[in-house]
Amino acid sequence: MSDARRTDAVLLLVALVWGSSYLSAQTAAAALPVLVVLFARYALSALACLGLVATAARRGPRRWTREEIRAGVPLGVTQAAVLLIETYGVAHTSAANAGLIISLTIVLTPLLDRSGHRGGLPPVFFVAAGVCVLAVGLLMAGNGFHALRLGDLLMLGAAVVRAAHVVLVGRLTAGRTIRPLQLTAVQTLVGSALFLVPAARDLPDLAHVGLAAWAQLLYLALFCSVFAFLAQTWAVQRTSASRASLLLGTEPIWAAAVGIGLAGEHFTVLTALGAALMVTGTYWGQAVERAHRGTAQSAENPKIPHHTEEDPACPTATAPPTPTRPTSV
Repeated sequence: MSDARRTDAVLLLVALVWGSSYLSAQTAAAALPVLVVLFARYALSALACLGLVATAARRGPRRWTREEIRAGVPLGVTQAAVLLIETYGVAHTSAANAGLIISLTIVLTPLLDRSGHRGGLPPVFFVAAGVCVLAVGLLMAGNGFHALRLGDLLMLGAAVVRAAHVVLVGRLTAGRTIRPLQLTAVQTLVGSALFLVPAARDLPDLAHVGLAAWAQLLYLALFCSVFAFLAQTWAVQRTSASRASLLLGTEPIWAAAVGIGLAGEHFTVLTALGAALMVTGTYWGQAVERAHRGTAQSAENPKIPHHTEEDPACPTATAPPTPTRPTSV
C-alpha cells in the first residue's frame, strides 16, 4: 500500500471511529447514568494519555509547559460542556440523527470565528447554512412533523457549543508552541475532575454493569478519543488540508451507517432527505468558507502562496488547530 493510500485509510478509519462513537455513547448511557459514563470515559482517557506523556517525557523535554496548562484548563471545561450536552442528547435520539446534527459545527464555526473573514462571509455560505437548517428540521421531524424531540434539540445545542469550543481552541493555541498530546492530557484531567463529584454517588454502578458496558466505555476512551486523536495527528501531517477534511468529513455518513446497520435504526423519507441535505450543506459550506479564507489570505499576502492553516470542519476539539477538524474526547 502506498503512503498516500495508507494515509487515506487512516483518516477514513478515524472518521468511522468518530461516527460509531454516538452509538457507543448511546449504549453506555442506557446501562449507566450519563454522568458516570462521562467520568469513566474521561478517566480512562486520562490514564492512557498520562501513560503516553510519561513515556514521551523519558525521551524529550519536560511533560508540560505553562502554555499547555493555561490553554488546556479552559479548553477542558468547554470540551466537558460539549460532551455533557452531546451524551444527554444521544441518549434521547437516534445515533444517526446525533451524528448528522452535530455536523452543523462545520457551518457554525465560521459564523462564530471572524478571523480570516474580513468583509464577512460570501452570501452563498449562508445559502449552504440554510440548507443545513432545513436538514435539521427534517431530521427532527422523524416520522412526521410533530413536537420537537429533546435529543435532537440537545444535539443542536451541542453543535453550537462545540463550534464555540473550536473557536476557543484557535484563540488559545495560535502562535504558541503547544504539543497536542500534552494538551489532550490536561483536558482529560480537567474533565475527570469536573465529573468526579457529580458522578460520585452513582460510581458504584460501575461494579455491577456487564462486560458489554465496559467494552463501550473502553472503546469511547481508547479508540474514539486517544487512538483517533493520535491517528489524526499522524495522518494530517502527510496529506493536504482539503483531502484530510474531505475524508474526516464523512463522519456523519458513518454515524448513519452504524446506526442503521448495527442498531437497526430506520430512516423515513423525511429523515433520509434530511441526511442527504445535511451532508450536502456541510460539505458545500465548508468548501465556500475554505475558498473565502484562502482568498482573504492571498489578498493580504499576495507574494505568499495560498496555504490553508485551519479547517473548521469539526467539530469535537481536543487539540490545537490542525489542517483538519479537531477531535472529540
